[in-house]
Amino acid sequence: MPTLDHENQLRAAGHRIIAGIDEAGRGPLAGPVCVAAVVLPGDFTHPLLNDSKKLTEKRREELYAELTGDRRIRWHCETVTAAEIDRVNILQATWLGMRRCALALDPQPDAALIDGRPVRDFPVPQLALVKGDSLSFSIAAASIIAKVTRDHLMLSLARQHPYYGFEIHKGYPTPAHLEALERFGPCPEHRHSFAPVARAADDGLFRFAAARRAR
Repeated sequence: MPTLDHENQLRAAGHRIIAGIDEAGRGPLAGPVCVAAVVLPGDFTHPLLNDSKKLTEKRREELYAELTGDRRIRWHCETVTAAEIDRVNILQATWLGMRRCALALDPQPDAALIDGRPVRDFPVPQLALVKGDSLSFSIAAASIIAKVTRDHLMLSLARQHPYYGFEIHKGYPTPAHLEALERFGPCPEHRHSFAPVARAADDGLFRFAAARRAR
């Protein structure tokens, strides 16, 4: 279960405001990657808060409402679009969102706990924790906010682009999603730099050209 041990280690080293940072949506073929940063009070504890991937959708929604409704908690969530992902690649887009989050928090953090590997050119001192959302309350809270924010965005995109089932798989490369890509081709919210989307786009152009030649 997460604790505040890593936050307290940074406070002992002289840092006052510690942000936990995590992302949601690196793997999907469509939609944005969402990054959240959270600063918790120094006495924070919670019996249910954990890595978002270990929680049910209902529990995530409940914790999201609780976290974002608590005036003692400072948080910010950034959305990095599919177009930005295509322009810079998914790793750079995730780092971009993490930098934006740290700079957008008010007050800005003195240090950050980041889920995963260190982020290049980060604006404040950082401590990267592999599986940090299972170790740090701050990162776990960020994982909840990022995940629920992205899920809500994908539900909205499902209404705009109803053929792909975004409301079910949230853009992940499930067999149903890959079949829809093959049948309908990519929509503007797909990540065209991802291989399955690029192949579907190329196949669509090939079918279109073949149809024209057959006329």
